[in-house]
Amino acid sequence: MTSAPPVIAVLGASGLIGQAVTLHLLGEGFTVVPVARAFTPAQQAAWGGQARESAIVGLDAAALAGLVAGADIVVNCIGVLQDSARRGSAADAHAGFAGRLTAALAAGGRQRLLVHLSIPGDDEDDATAFSATKRAAERIIAASGVPHVILRPGFVVAPAAYGGSALVRALAALPFDLPEREASRPFAATDAADIGRTLAVIARRWEDGERAWQARWDVMERQAGTVGAVIDAFRRHLGGPALRLRLPGWLMRLGAAAGDGAARLGWSPPIRGTALAEMRRGVAGDPAEWIAATGIEPRSLAQALRRLPSTVQERWFAKLYLIKPLVIGGLALFWIVSGLIALTVAFGAATAILTAHGFAPWLAQAVTVATSLADIAVGVAIARRASCRAGLIAGIGLSLAYMASAAIITPALWLDPFGALVKTGPAILLMLVALAMLDER
Repeated sequence: MTSAPPVIAVLGASGLIGQAVTLHLLGEGFTVVPVARAFTPAQQAAWGGQARESAIVGLDAAALAGLVAGADIVVNCIGVLQDSARRGSAADAHAGFAGRLTAALAAGGRQRLLVHLSIPGDDEDDATAFSATKRAAERIIAASGVPHVILRPGFVVAPAAYGGSALVRALAALPFDLPEREASRPFAATDAADIGRTLAVIARRWEDGERAWQARWDVMERQAGTVGAVIDAFRRHLGGPALRLRLPGWLMRLGAAAGDGAARLGWSPPIRGTALAEMRRGVAGDPAEWIAATGIEPRSLAQALRRLPSTVQERWFAKLYLIKPLVIGGLALFWIVSGLIALTVAFGAATAILTAHGFAPWLAQAVTVATSLADIAVGVAIARRASCRAGLIAGIGLSLAYMASAAIITPALWLDPFGALVKTGPAILLMLVALAMLDER
């Protein structure tokens, strides 16, 4: 018996997988309701006014029931790599949310299907809170009695780049190879379109009246490569440089520690302790059951890459991705250190410049303290993800104010042999570059 075409709600539709499957399902002619905490203007335009913005993970079961009330199939693409103030805890985003979502679907008064995106692997392989809570979410869904399909993709290859997929592109643009420990780990790839095709098959079977769903499938290529082989494939695809040096293991650990520090400031860097541990675990599974159940022949990594563009914008992104944290971090340190120097060891010299141009001593000291504190405030704002854009704009404005004030009050500083004011121009340009690179999605 054939029912009406299903309405599909995609939770986490702003993310890498969520965006890819939403676009795929729309292209297949399904009615899709994308839901996420926030969408970019480009995503809003692509969804044609159907998008719903909501802090989904923070909703209770009753609020979730209202949010997905009109959906026949709910696709859960929500996940966080590790605990953060910005995105909450992995335990709540995975296991806690799965419990609330299944309760909402069970209380809806009609049968609906939950399709949940998880990760491959087994309990004994789970060495991080990310993988352990992902597995806990699977157990909650399986025990809920709600019709469900759990999809476990590998390394997802999609047109968009975010997190691990962005990192692989960036590594492919560098003349370095990973340490042997990381490079040799299994790393099965999944074409994002294969996830979309799987959802389309499920939706059509649901439309045809199939309701007894309790499946768990590994969705990935038949033969897994290694982390190093995946990066090499992207390097060839993007026309990256020939390898010349293997990175030492300590540098990976240092990068993960720096990433964990940046995460405390609200950023979502791809290199973190959890990401390194998951990379060392590897990505592998058995897609045989999925292939048999859906009739889909998975695309290999090489086939998936042939579907992706390799134009100048992709090469720019790959080369700039790892430069972005250096630019942001360098600007934050520049402003903070400049303010601290003027406030401490160079305080006398800074006030002397002003008093030499007619400022009263007390006023010179007050101006030096105020501008030094303003510099430090700009640096702190740039360092924090939530205030970075405002900090960069304030830094540009403050730099222009310093240049204009110096031209009026101390024009001789423009001829300083060290070019103190002349160097402000390139600093402004660098802040403009940082503003241009600030978007994460």
